[in-house]
Amino acid sequence: MVDEICKVCSHPTADEVYALVRKRLPRISLGTIYRNLELLSGKGLIQKLDSAGTQRRYDGNTENHYHLRCLACGLVKDILIRPLNEWERLLPQDTGYEILGHRLEFFGICPSCKLEKKNGQVDPAGLERGFFNKKERRINHGIKRLKN
Repeated sequence: MVDEICKVCSHPTADEVYALVRKRLPRISLGTIYRNLELLSGKGLIQKLDSAGTQRRYDGNTENHYHLRCLACGLVKDILIRPLNEWERLLPQDTGYEILGHRLEFFGICPSCKLEKKNGQVDPAGLERGFFNKKERRINHGIKRLKN
């Protein structure tokens, strides 16, 4: 399973991992996939990418790195920027916390979805209604109010 996740850069969902693994193990169950994904992420062999209101995805790259997520189609990509390890060193001094790690995810609309929106293939109101989770809608609504 780890091999299948590491082969792809798409940050697959459990269903996508299931489809990949079934090519080699046709009798495997979806429940087995879910249990093993939890086990593997708990042991640090893969990363579990949780983002409120979206399907959980998995990453075979366990090194500290960051992600960019499209709010319209759900695409997740790695971002090649230097990790913020210096913050992990400085924060304990300022806060008293024992820092165990950090995650950073940027979100927006990918070029393909932006082009579809520009060409009228995606309803802009539908983007806000259908793809943003409630928390993100509240944040964006608050930003709109601040701008007005």
